Amino acid sequence: MTYPLNWRIALLGLLLSTSVAYAADGRQPESSPASPAGHAIAHRPGRAGIASANFHATEAGFEVLAKGGNAFDAAIAVASTLSVVEPESSGIGGGFMAVIHRADGREVFIDARETAPAAVNPKDYLDKDGEPNRDTALNGPLSAGIPGEPAGLAWLAAHYGKLPLKESLAPAIRVARDGFEPDGRLINAIAEREQEIRRWPASVAKYLPGDKPPVKGQVWRDPDQARTLELLGEHGHDGFYRGETAKKLVDAVRASGGNWTAKDLESYQVKERAPIVVDYRGYRVLTAPPASSGGVAVAEILNILSGYDLARMDEAHRTHLVIEAMRRAFRDHNDYLGDPDFVKMPLDMLLSPYYAAGLRQTILLDKATPSSMLPASIAVDPGMHTTHFSVIDKDGNIASITLTVNYTMGSTFVAGDTGVLLNDEMDDFALVPNKPNVYGLLGSAANAPAPGKRMLSSMTPSIVFGADRVGVIGSPGGSTIITQVLEGILAFIDGKDAEGIVSQKRFHHQYMPDRVDMEPGAFDPATAEALTRMGHTLKERNPWGYMNVVTWDLKSNKLDAASDPRREAGLGKVQ
Repeated sequence: MTYPLNWRIALLGLLLSTSVAYAADGRQPESSPASPAGHAIAHRPGRAGIASANFHATEAGFEVLAKGGNAFDAAIAVASTLSVVEPESSGIGGGFMAVIHRADGREVFIDARETAPAAVNPKDYLDKDGEPNRDTALNGPLSAGIPGEPAGLAWLAAHYGKLPLKESLAPAIRVARDGFEPDGRLINAIAEREQEIRRWPASVAKYLPGDKPPVKGQVWRDPDQARTLELLGEHGHDGFYRGETAKKLVDAVRASGGNWTAKDLESYQVKERAPIVVDYRGYRVLTAPPASSGGVAVAEILNILSGYDLARMDEAHRTHLVIEAMRRAFRDHNDYLGDPDFVKMPLDMLLSPYYAAGLRQTILLDKATPSSMLPASIAVDPGMHTTHFSVIDKDGNIASITLTVNYTMGSTFVAGDTGVLLNDEMDDFALVPNKPNVYGLLGSAANAPAPGKRMLSSMTPSIVFGADRVGVIGSPGGSTIITQVLEGILAFIDGKDAEGIVSQKRFHHQYMPDRVDMEPGAFDPATAEALTRMGHTLKERNPWGYMNVVTWDLKSNKLDAASDPRREAGLGKVQ
């Protein structure tokens, strides 16, 4: 029996209301959100594939593999080199989230997300009228969370790598010391944030050599960051979070009005968590749990879509159902999710196929559901400027890693002579309840700041396992990370290779605003017209995230690696 739309919306309200008791407790759940069985793949690729947003980083990964390192050593080399050559998107002043699969079948999510300092005070992010102060939330030391990337790199080396940390950091140190030519995107990012950069003397010294932005063809050196990376390599975790570097970071932050303490740095810990696992049409998707919101949303969307035979539908109806699933997942994901060490979440409900079946009952096959008709929710956007890379080594170890400093060039604040550009991830918290962040979106209590708490993220590093193929997928792009990764997963399942996945046109719906953002050319005229008739509002937008994908065909034992063609300096390579 098919029920009218108003009955279906009432059903959705009932489904959502049942979750309130689960979300009321602030403690961490007793059980993990998912316990992946893990499985070793019977054979090995014999070659390696790396795809990242910058050729220096990809080559650094292969250099470390040639020294006898594995995928996780290569990941350290890629991430640290991106810190040097792509600071507009990531760096050792930021954090990352990683899903890894070891060749022996062990699978884990590594949470190296930034945390709030102990002295965090929401009043610091209000102006005199009680409205959000965008400046303190986005610029300078008050906007910066305690970095997690250095700890995460040291953790990878100690627990999963084969080489000493200093060997995996060596390519980045060399590039920083010897210099490189900035690409157009970095040059444009520095020009875009020049006014803010000029507020901080160390930032001017680093990013405005000769008191002006770098130009194409200019060699740019970063000896301060090289020294900081050397200390990290020599002393591991303590080389950043204690001793010389830590003192310089704290002194620089406090001298410019920030509130970090030595204890904030000393207390930082990497967290290992169970990845979320969802089975979809014979494929096993391994993705990110909270404090990422992305994996829960991707799992919820796939669970909804599992009830439809998308392959037999025309493009317009297939797209319509994907959009409607996106709408419902975004309605849920930020209302409930936060740092699992602080917030108890209704994950059993959100990840349940029965819950997804109930959501399907609220979807009409030929008509859009206005978001205003769904039970109200509050959404948070996690930032726009991020980077992702994917690695498979010759033995079948796999790393899918997404890194960020949040907004372009993070806080624009370089901490003294450390060479460390700090993030501005504090804006990813709901700093002021029901007040918009830089992206015009609101936040819920689950994502309110607290000492040591991780801010919610949409980073969604993922690995997809099929009977005959494996895909390593991720993307930057703020709230569109989730939908871009989803579309990459669906494209992989449909049989596209790495190049086809990163090149395909993209679309996005996040519940509010109630519109479909689409890349120019995403829909042919007939599909666009059909979607409009169904009640969807279409709006072209740019830019989109720069996806980097590696695929492994188990039958032919062939690897493919592709970097997004939207990114001029990216490189996907197999050797």
